[in-house]
Amino acid sequence: MNWTTEEADFLKTLNDPGKIQEFLDSIEYNPSYECRSPRHVIRKRSAHCFEGALFAAAALEFNGYKPLIADIKAFNDDDHVIAVFNIDGHWGSVAKSNFTTLRYREPVYRSLRELVMSYFDFYFNTDGDKSLRSFSLPLNLAIYNKRFWTTTDEDLEYIGDKLEMMRHYPVVSDNMIKNLKKASAPVLSAALLGSNEKGLFKPGKY
Repeated sequence: MNWTTEEADFLKTLNDPGKIQEFLDSIEYNPSYECRSPRHVIRKRSAHCFEGALFAAAALEFNGYKPLIADIKAFNDDDHVIAVFNIDGHWGSVAKSNFTTLRYREPVYRSLRELVMSYFDFYFNTDGDKSLRSFSLPLNLAIYNKRFWTTTDEDLEYIGDKLEMMRHYPVVSDNMIKNLKKASAPVLSAALLGSNEKGLFKPGKY
């Protein structure tokens, strides 16, 4: 990849998925509707969930992992994109989110579905409605290496378009959805700790 010496030195310090998460937690949440490259994230110290997942995938690739992201779809809420990694046959994830509950997961999950379901009870909109509905299999971003997705000035919305077109696997039935309980007030409050209000999805009434 076309990293500068300074960028490469920085990425060397993120040689563990947990360190990548610490970096993402330390930077501001980007409320703008755009999708900039991992290089932009390094320079601006700002990212939303999609940009954060792309950055995490780039940092993971730099340190020997495959650059994999997966899409999680929601109802009446923002979708979520996570960078996923596999250690000894078990899945974990790194993520940027405006919600504290939708970030890092340890590599202890035996399948991608198991990993995604670890988010379920903590995935809710600002009204407390649990909103996770489906997920995609991982997308290997190496297919875009010729477009220099890690360092380009080009908007990367085309990667989002690819995720949107991928098959998504449902995790709840209609009957389950009818019986879902709202997140409790303390959990909702904890999830929004330090959030950027400008980047919060405003739920509609259904």
